[in-house]
Amino acid sequence: MNTSPWKMENMIFNKIFVLGAGAIGSVYGASLSNKNDVTLIGNKAHVDAVNASGLSISGNINKTFEVKADTEIREVPEKTLIILTTKAYDSAKAIKEIRTLLKKDTIILILQNGLGNEQIVKQAAGDKAEILRGVTTMAAEFFQPGKIKVWSGETVIEQNEASEKIAEVFNECMLETRLSNNISNEVWCKLVINCVVNPLSMLFQIRNCEVAADSLKTVRHKIVSECIEVGKAEGITFHDNLEEKIDKKISKYTNFSSMYQDIMKGKKTEIDFLNGKVVDLGRKHHISTPMNETFVCLTKFREEKNGISRKN
Repeated sequence: MNTSPWKMENMIFNKIFVLGAGAIGSVYGASLSNKNDVTLIGNKAHVDAVNASGLSISGNINKTFEVKADTEIREVPEKTLIILTTKAYDSAKAIKEIRTLLKKDTIILILQNGLGNEQIVKQAAGDKAEILRGVTTMAAEFFQPGKIKVWSGETVIEQNEASEKIAEVFNECMLETRLSNNISNEVWCKLVINCVVNPLSMLFQIRNCEVAADSLKTVRHKIVSECIEVGKAEGITFHDNLEEKIDKKISKYTNFSSMYQDIMKGKKTEIDFLNGKVVDLGRKHHISTPMNETFVCLTKFREEKNGISRKN
């Protein structure tokens, strides 16, 4: 039963916040700012650059956007959409910091990598907002404050009354969006690609398309086959010949992955929400996932070389 407080005939977003305006989040915020009241919430260096000189986006979009930016959400008006694009491991902290500001008609749309994000956000928000899950196939690079390079893609959001209006708003702003009655399958399909592309591109410091090299085929396909086995145990249905389909897809990805960018910036990665989640669920179902587990270990070692400790 849909208990959304939103009604299609009167649903208007008085405010849109992009919480965690890094690469992807900044692109969404900029695009939506053409027709909506949008504020990017990001780190101080990025916020200062955007407020001083605008947000410069290149790639499939070439424009400098005059969009508002701040380091925190200070007030949440009625009928607010919050697009959550923080790193997955920052979700709980980000939502807890604004929990008292949320309203019953606030919608939080999760557009992050990984599995398990919804549960974390719902626990942090309580009954203060409606939580929706989405995924994006858009890619972006963010190596300098105020400047983003983007590769276009689509947004997929779980089907319900509120998400229909979000899709309308997104599509009006040239953000290709569709709704799905099986968002879990959409999230898993994105997960499998990320489990292949992110750790390999990061470890070898290569663009995503280079991961499609024939010499890495055995490694790629083993990662995928483990993900499929675990996913099926979780009730997920996959397309036939998924390994080959992923090979074809990633051969066209010319960007640097988010995990590569994280390591280059000395940041923690989202490995625990990607390959790490596959390993955890594999243990739950007594399924061995040695290839994914290997890349979890290698990625955490790479983090340690950047001075990042996970002991706590």
